[in-house]
Amino acid sequence: MKRFTRTTKSLGLFYLSLSLIASIVLIANFNLVSAQSNTITQSTQSTSNNNSNNTTSTNIKNIILVHGAFSDGSAWSQVIPILEKAGHRVIAVQLPEHSLSDDVATVKRAIDFVNGPSILVGHSYGGLVISNAAYNNPNVKGLVFIAALALKDGQSYNDIADVKKIPKDLFVADKGGFIYLNSTKFHDSFAQDVNLSQSDIMAAVQKPINQSILAEKSGPPAWKQIPSWYQISENDISIPPSLQHLFAKQINATTISIPSSHASLVSHPHEVAQLILNATKGIRK
Repeated sequence: MKRFTRTTKSLGLFYLSLSLIASIVLIANFNLVSAQSNTITQSTQSTSNNNSNNTTSTNIKNIILVHGAFSDGSAWSQVIPILEKAGHRVIAVQLPEHSLSDDVATVKRAIDFVNGPSILVGHSYGGLVISNAAYNNPNVKGLVFIAALALKDGQSYNDIADVKKIPKDLFVADKGGFIYLNSTKFHDSFAQDVNLSQSDIMAAVQKPINQSILAEKSGPPAWKQIPSWYQISENDISIPPSLQHLFAKQINATTISIPSSHASLVSHPHEVAQLILNATKGIRK
C-alpha cells in the first residue's frame, strides 16, 4: 500500500513537471510569435510609409472613368472590358457639363459610391474634373490623364487655349449657351484615326458643354498630392501635343506617348487600358 502511494505521488509529480514544461514552452513560443508579428507589422508599416508619396502599395480595384467635352461615357466602351477582365470594378460617369462644380460633384458622388481606394481617369476636360474632385480625398490613390487638361490652381481653359487658332465654324452653340463640336468637323478635328462610321456615332452622342465652363477656374489640384500618369496623343488637334508634354512635366507624371488623335481611348484602347492598369498597381516607370 505504501509502495502504491509512493508510486502515485511520483506519477503526480511527473505529470506536474510535464505541465510546467509545456506551459513554459507555450509561453516562450507565444512571445516568439508575438515578436515576429510585431516585426512583420513594423516592416509592413515602414514599406507603406515609404511608398505613400511615390506609389500605391496594393492593387487598387476601383476605377472611375471620366469623359471629356463633346463626348460621353460610351467613349470608354473598348477600355472597360479590358479593365473588368483584369478584375477591376469600373464606373464610367456621365457628366452634366452644366458647370465645373456640377461635374466635380458628380465624380465625388462616384468616389463615395464605390467607397474604397480608387483610381480616377480623365480624358480631355475630364482631367480638370478629376484634379478637383480628388483633392483632399484619401480614397483616391492616383490620377490618370488621357490627353487631358492638368491645370494649376486658378487657371481656366481660356487661360491656356490659343483662341486665334480655333476655326470659327468648329463649334455650334444652341440657344442655352451650350456648344457642340460641329458634326461635319468631328472626325478630322477630334478623331481622325477612328473609323468614319464610328466617329459619326461619337458625334451624334456627344454631350454639349456649357461655354461658361471654359472660363471657370480650377481649384487646388489633386495632382500635387498623389501620383499621376499621363498619356500624350502625339497627333492631337484638339489639345496640342506640346501642351500635353507641358502638363505631363508639370504634374511629374509617369508618361507614355501614342501616335493618336485626341480620341486615343477609342483608337488605342489597349495602350490606354494598360496605362490605367499600371496606375492601379502603382507602377511608376
